[in-house]
Amino acid sequence: MPTLTTQLYIVRHAWAEDPGPDLDDHARPLTKKGRKRFERFLRQMQAFGMDVDLIVTSPLVRTRETAEIMAEVLGTPRLELHDALAPASDWQAIVEWTTEEDAARVAWVGHAPCVGRLVALSIGDGTAAIRMQKAAIASIRLDDGLGQPGELQWLATAQLFEAAS
Repeated sequence: MPTLTTQLYIVRHAWAEDPGPDLDDHARPLTKKGRKRFERFLRQMQAFGMDVDLIVTSPLVRTRETAEIMAEVLGTPRLELHDALAPASDWQAIVEWTTEEDAARVAWVGHAPCVGRLVALSIGDGTAAIRMQKAAIASIRLDDGLGQPGELQWLATAQLFEAAS
């Protein structure tokens, strides 16, 4: 029987190289500074109790690299690629796929503005405008399972923690 209560983290990819004539948007990697900032931010989030069993990411380079950093820092045993998290994310497809995986703590890594829409749909208000900065993480508790309205517990940004340091 599938897990009912789910802790969902929706993550916008960390800071990536700017697109340009010689760099295809799908191939943009994270910057060296972006990697370090995101790793530091994740260590802070881990200290606050963030833990993940499954990370699902868009197949684009910058999201894959963000997910790989998450897997390493958080010690997450599973990382999967899914086209439903690519630009123009397919909420229904990623909900159905994730539900089949039966994981209690899941992170979806994607792109703006799609990640903001995924947060809005996950809390039951598809019309909400939720802006997620680079490397932002939204924590949503879904007591009735994925696909049912959940509760936004927090939305954190690396800049918030850097300002507090």
